Amino acid sequence: MGTKPPGNPRPSRGGSALSSAGRETVSSAGASTALKPVPHHERIEEPLFRRAVQLLDAGDEPGLRALLHQHPHLIHQRVVFEGTSYFRNPSLLEFVAENPIRHGTLPSNIVAIAKVILEAGAELPAINETLGLICSGRVPRECRVQLPLTHLLCHHGADPGKALQAALTHGEFEAAEALLLHGAAFDLPAAAAFGRTEDFLRLLPLAASDDRHRALALAAQFGHIEIVKALLDAGEDPNRYNPVGFHAHSTPLHQAALAGHDELVRLLVESGAQLDIKDVLWQGTPADWAAHASHTELEAWLRVQQDAKSRP
Repeated sequence: MGTKPPGNPRPSRGGSALSSAGRETVSSAGASTALKPVPHHERIEEPLFRRAVQLLDAGDEPGLRALLHQHPHLIHQRVVFEGTSYFRNPSLLEFVAENPIRHGTLPSNIVAIAKVILEAGAELPAINETLGLICSGRVPRECRVQLPLTHLLCHHGADPGKALQAALTHGEFEAAEALLLHGAAFDLPAAAAFGRTEDFLRLLPLAASDDRHRALALAAQFGHIEIVKALLDAGEDPNRYNPVGFHAHSTPLHQAALAGHDELVRLLVESGAQLDIKDVLWQGTPADWAAHASHTELEAWLRVQQDAKSRP
C-alpha cells in the first residue's frame, strides 16, 4: 500500500523548459510494451538545462560553475514534467535532493555543488522547495548529506518551518530536529510525531482543530498510543481521513495497521474505527494494509473483528 501521500504538488510556473514524459515502446513483435518510468533527468529536452543536471549529477563543480556563469538564466529556469508527481516543475537546485530517486546516490561533493547553485543566485522559492525535498528524502540521509544540506539551505534563507511537515510525515527525524534547531516551531503535530507526551499534553488544550487532526495522523503512524488516546478522549474522530500532506489517502487505522502497531490498532478499533473503511488510492481496508506489510497476526485479528461486526 505504501506510506507515501498522494503528493504535495507544486504549482506549475511560467518560463520553464519543456520535457518529455515516459513513453511506451513497441516490441519487435509489434506489441506495445510498458517500460519503467524514464528518470527525470533523461526527460529534459532543453539542451542547456539537461547539461546542467548532468554536471550536477557528475559532481563537476568547475564545469557547472562555468556553465552557470555563461548561461545565468539556468538558475531561474524550471523544467516541466508531465503527470501529477510532486516533482513536476523543479528548478536546477531541486535536483541536488535526489528526491524523487533518479540514481539512488549523490556525488560526494553534492554540498559544494549546491553552494555553486546558491551562489549563482538561486531564488528563495527554489531554496524552500529544495529543503523540503532534502528533509523528506531517503537518499540524502543514506549519503550522510541530509544535515549538511539542511544547514546550508537554512543559512541561505530557507524557512525551516515549511519543511518540517515533510520531514515528519516521512519519518526523517534527524532532519526534523535540525529544522527545529533552525527555528521551526515545535507545535502539537511535532510533539505527536516525536512521541513527546509531556510536551503534547501541555500543548493540547490550546491547539487548533487542524493541528489536532494532523497530530492524530502522525501519532497513529508512529505508534504513540498515549497521544492517540489523549486525542480520542479530546473528541478526535478515528474515522476521519488524514489531512492533506499527512497520507491523506488513508485513515489513522490504515497507517497503524501498515506499521504493525498492534496495541494502537486495538485502541482505535475499540474507539470506533471502522474496519471496512477503504483508502482512496488502492481501495484497501486496514486488514489489507496489514497484509501488505506482512503483519499476518494483526491482519487475521482485523479480519476476525470485521467479520464479527458484519454479522447481523
